[in-house]
Amino acid sequence: MNASGNPAQPNALIHETSPYLLQHAYNPVGWRPWGDEALALAREEKKPIFLSIGYSACHWCHVMEHESFENEDIAAYMNENFINIKVDREERPDLDEIYMNSVQAMTGSGGWPMSVFLTPDLKPFYGGTYFPPRDMYGRPGFMTVLQGVKRAWEDDRDQVLASADKLTAYLHEMTTHEVGRIEVSEGLLDEAYQQLESRFDAEHGGFGGAPKFPHGMDVALLLRDFRRTGRRDALRMAEFSLRKMAEGGMYDQIGGGFHRYSTDERWLVPHFEKMLYDNALLAKTYTEAYQLTGEALYRKIAKETLDYVLREMTSPEGGFYSTQDADSDGEEGKFFVWTPREIDEALSDDRLARLVKMVYGIDRNGNFEGGTSILHVNTPLNKAARESGFSEEEAIEAIKKANCKLFGAREQRVHPGRDEKILTDWNGLMISAMALAAVVFDEPRYGEAAARAADFIDERLSDESGLLHVCKQERAHTSGFLSDYSFLINGLLDLYESGRDARRLRRARDLADEMIARFSDERGGGFFYTSGQHKHLIARTKDPMDNAVPSGNSMAALGLFRLAEFTGNPQYRAAADRCLNAFAAGMKQFPSAYSQMLSALDFMMDRPREIVLAAESEEDLRAYQRAIFARFIPSRVVLYAYPAARDTLGEISELLDGKTSMNGKPAAYVCRDFTCQQPVTSVEELEALLEE
Repeated sequence: MNASGNPAQPNALIHETSPYLLQHAYNPVGWRPWGDEALALAREEKKPIFLSIGYSACHWCHVMEHESFENEDIAAYMNENFINIKVDREERPDLDEIYMNSVQAMTGSGGWPMSVFLTPDLKPFYGGTYFPPRDMYGRPGFMTVLQGVKRAWEDDRDQVLASADKLTAYLHEMTTHEVGRIEVSEGLLDEAYQQLESRFDAEHGGFGGAPKFPHGMDVALLLRDFRRTGRRDALRMAEFSLRKMAEGGMYDQIGGGFHRYSTDERWLVPHFEKMLYDNALLAKTYTEAYQLTGEALYRKIAKETLDYVLREMTSPEGGFYSTQDADSDGEEGKFFVWTPREIDEALSDDRLARLVKMVYGIDRNGNFEGGTSILHVNTPLNKAARESGFSEEEAIEAIKKANCKLFGAREQRVHPGRDEKILTDWNGLMISAMALAAVVFDEPRYGEAAARAADFIDERLSDESGLLHVCKQERAHTSGFLSDYSFLINGLLDLYESGRDARRLRRARDLADEMIARFSDERGGGFFYTSGQHKHLIARTKDPMDNAVPSGNSMAALGLFRLAEFTGNPQYRAAADRCLNAFAAGMKQFPSAYSQMLSALDFMMDRPREIVLAAESEEDLRAYQRAIFARFIPSRVVLYAYPAARDTLGEISELLDGKTSMNGKPAAYVCRDFTCQQPVTSVEELEALLEE
């Protein structure tokens, strides 16, 4: 029903599969999806386009929908004067990046919902993010904005078009980079460390102030810095940040997994949505921290995060879902927060409830809305145990028991919505995390999940034209972007190293060849985010800087450096070098925005080890593999030489040449710069080589 009490009629979004678009299918706004029909209509009617971009788990997107897009007066004005187009940023990251760049250029900031006004030829001329329904707090209301844009379009169109042309020219200039002006050297890594150190929050961990994002890529770079330089402060900053995030409300203490970010500087109050990419990046970083330190907390957090993904974010066919909403039952965070009474009722044990409330900081005043509390580690377990009459060992078991009971009670609540889109690039990140954890923690179920996701992409998100970006409800569409190729290449390489399946290395090699052919900028270096198969774009961006996810270029560089080591093909190294050279000036000026690309540089500066494990059967290699992955050696590639693998990889990797078992025993060959040491035939000898 609409606001007048009449049956609501769906708009053109009703035929889409995106949960975000379907959420708006019964708005009185005559929304259209981005495509030929809507864009042709704008040209035909000579009307400006109102482009609204968001995603299903976005809280303020829901707020603007309720306040403005469900308002019949506002909708009628929009329908009369604009061609209104809705885009799911997760389905079309190319459009999101282009128009986010324009909004940031116009306003100095950006975010979602993104609200942009375009000429019929798709050039932006005015924009912002969330607009309230009416003027308030010094901000124009959405109706005021609509009326102002209409007047400008009708009365001052020449100036509007000139402004749009100027802004579009700026968007094109953003893809131009000074190639070769800055030396790509170890000095860039040292400058990045210094900037991270200057931004480090010594009281709460992480970098910068509120709102505070997890910055898993920055922490991963610090781990690599410590390994490369031995700087103790790099490890201290990384560990302090990991521990504080794990103890905060941004981490789901009961169900595992991380919320998107913290609204405060101390990780207490999160924005409650959970994103697949955050959990992939953080699970991998915690796994690497465990490799480096052996700290049990990091193992616990990584496994709980991956278990959450397996439990709640994995499709029956094996692909990983995209997001879990912040809201449930109409309220943000309602699913995740507790009152003291709810704790008492769930546990039915006064002594245990007292321990839990002390550990997790739950009292009658609450730390969130309406007297509710977000669970966080408020009191160290040993102190809470003493004050609650438990020994420390008893308290550990008691908290485990309590968490199970609280989880069971929470399961009876209305669950947050879930966006069941399956995105190739985000799945590539989770394949990497699952694959690494499988071998580090000796948990085959993670490797099996990674393999199923890779198979899903091969079967459902690939066709004769190449990779596709998104799949929902049996429908896969949108040609793959640079991030789809580069994230998946790295995921497949991790899957090969953990699972020893030679098909994965071959597939990664083939995708890299496609990526180079489709996305390379032969003139300016690096890679465009879109290929020639993407149309209706006013610019081809290059995506050099990390955002919530690594940049496509940084992951392309890392994947190509790795493939150069796996295969011995110098063309991959040359393509990766051109990529780093294209963005060296950016890495020097804004190193913290290039953490993933700097990790790719670290990979090469550390002179990667090429390790070949040779045996008569795959099973004979497990102990040797465990010895390698028990250590944090990010600058390495691992190849497996056994009869079946040789048939698949013989023509791909020259490293396998002459690498065989010795007298029927497995042999390990450790090489650098394609020069190998004498093979060893025991795990102990391999461990000694890895320590050198």
